Amino acid sequence: MNQLPIGLVFPGQGTQKEGMGAAWRESPSWDLTAEISEVTGEDIPRLLLHTPGEQLRRTDLAQLAVFTVAVIAHAEAVRRGALGGRVVACAGHSLGEYAALTAAGALTVADAAALVAVRGRAMRDAAEAREGTMGVLVAAPLAEVETLVAAVRASGADVWIANVNSPGQTVVSGSPGGIDALDAEAPAIGAKMIRLQVGGAFHSPYMAPAAETLRRALKNAPFAPTHLPVVANADAEPYTGDCDWPELSTRQLTSPVLWERSVATLTGRLGCRRLVELGPGRTLAGLVRRIDGDTEVVSLDSPDALDVQPDASEET
Repeated sequence: MNQLPIGLVFPGQGTQKEGMGAAWRESPSWDLTAEISEVTGEDIPRLLLHTPGEQLRRTDLAQLAVFTVAVIAHAEAVRRGALGGRVVACAGHSLGEYAALTAAGALTVADAAALVAVRGRAMRDAAEAREGTMGVLVAAPLAEVETLVAAVRASGADVWIANVNSPGQTVVSGSPGGIDALDAEAPAIGAKMIRLQVGGAFHSPYMAPAAETLRRALKNAPFAPTHLPVVANADAEPYTGDCDWPELSTRQLTSPVLWERSVATLTGRLGCRRLVELGPGRTLAGLVRRIDGDTEVVSLDSPDALDVQPDASEET
């Protein structure tokens, strides 16, 4: 009997909600909140249990909250033997890449948390310095979105592709005027714009100041020389330590998250037969089903979910 090869995937900012840590409070892995509090200077238990939802939208707090729940979920799944297979690779969406690096053994929880704190504060500062926003264009092919974004930018508006999430779902980022212009033109390609309630134009050149701040922190981060493959957002390529993670992680802030291609790398080249989403919500599971309907995907978003995983062994 061999265990099914699985990939672990971790969600990003936007999946946070008020009281998101309550379900995990009684689990042994809740002890990680003390460690993360110490290295970040934030009261993580309070953040996960008592911070109002509106305040949790603040970029730096949202990122710490989502990261913490993701690493708790992973630690608890490992402790209970609930992953249901042999982990062969990891990936995370935007912020989720730091939880993926932790799960893969590239960073310790403490080192990753410290980087998440720097990243969140730097992105918040950059957003406050230059107003920006984001939206999702749905129901249009990527090639047509790319053409439209290029045309709107050529007209003088600041707008860029921020996330290529799945077929028919592309996130755009830029100035409020740029997003307004895309919204007005979206029907021309059969697309609909859904505005996102975010604090800035993430994954765009507007984040260049944050990228420079993060670069300095990343240069001193002790990445392990070898680890499980992690598929990088910046190029959808898998890396096992033979790479420049500081450069890849810095580039991620100002370039698109190539999630659709990343999932294809996991299920194709890396041979993942099941993807397991760890952290708050089930956003990534929905995207995976749109990208590759033949790959099984499960979301371990609560302790109860850890108790109902099927046996994932397969005959040799």
